[in-house]
Amino acid sequence: MDHSTIHSTADVPPQFLKSAFLVGHVPLKALASDPRVSYSLYIPPEHYNPNPASPSQTTPLLPLLVVIHGNDRNIWKSLDRLVSFSHTHHCAILAPLFPAGLDGPEDLDSFKLLSSRTLRSDLAVLSMLEEIRLRYLGIITEKVFLMGFSGGGQLVHRFLYLYPERLYAVSIGAPGRVTGLDDSLPWPRGTKDTQEKFGVIVEPDKIRAVKAILLVVGSDDNVVHGGEEFWAWLGERRKKTPENAVSGTLTTPTMGRLDTLMKLQEAWRLKGIETKLEIVPGVAHKSEGVLSVVLDFFGPLLLEKNPNTEL
Repeated sequence: MDHSTIHSTADVPPQFLKSAFLVGHVPLKALASDPRVSYSLYIPPEHYNPNPASPSQTTPLLPLLVVIHGNDRNIWKSLDRLVSFSHTHHCAILAPLFPAGLDGPEDLDSFKLLSSRTLRSDLAVLSMLEEIRLRYLGIITEKVFLMGFSGGGQLVHRFLYLYPERLYAVSIGAPGRVTGLDDSLPWPRGTKDTQEKFGVIVEPDKIRAVKAILLVVGSDDNVVHGGEEFWAWLGERRKKTPENAVSGTLTTPTMGRLDTLMKLQEAWRLKGIETKLEIVPGVAHKSEGVLSVVLDFFGPLLLEKNPNTEL
């Protein structure tokens, strides 16, 4: 992509930003580096500085909260739930959309792996941040806040392994399958071959430097999705239809999400990585059931980034 063709909000008179669909609900946009992938934004108009270089524009820069969808890919639901929070906590929201079917007619999982047959979702997220950096001069993209639930939680913790220096804080919600910090196992079970796959060596020291890490799950979210019969059927189906085997390198889940997160927390603790585990009473596998806990986690951290925020 020729980034010189991206016009920034500094080129638009402030009174026209909303009419140009550059603030508020920003329409879904194709990613230049991979137009199969797209993203939407919510930018609270009253808190956005379109041209920080101008002496007349003194509004502080906005932190960016990135929310990763799960298998349902309902980014509008995620965005709508965060609109009020973006106004009260002075932050912009980015919602990437990785369509199903990119790696085969029944592909649901490719985005979770960061690297699959035709998709590099890690590079897609980084490209989104670069496009936003060039267009939205009033948004901080060097380090972002990252959250995801279910399949989104899978992407989030793997992105944390590879790019901790780009993250201020993360929330990992109820992932069904996780990657261990184990350099004896290949990706995505472990981190043995990340240099070959991503050009990155996973460094626990850098992960430890991330400001805060939340692990969140409902107390009733401890059954294997679909059950054993479903996974047995799915395994046989993928043997017969190789074009649908995008997630063949993901292990079949053998425990519920609560046990999975507790086991991950303990493994990370042995590596010196401290996390906060929140188990929300009475909640099953529902992102809305844990959302208030996630926002309570991010709220004070966003306040640190912008101490002038009035709650």
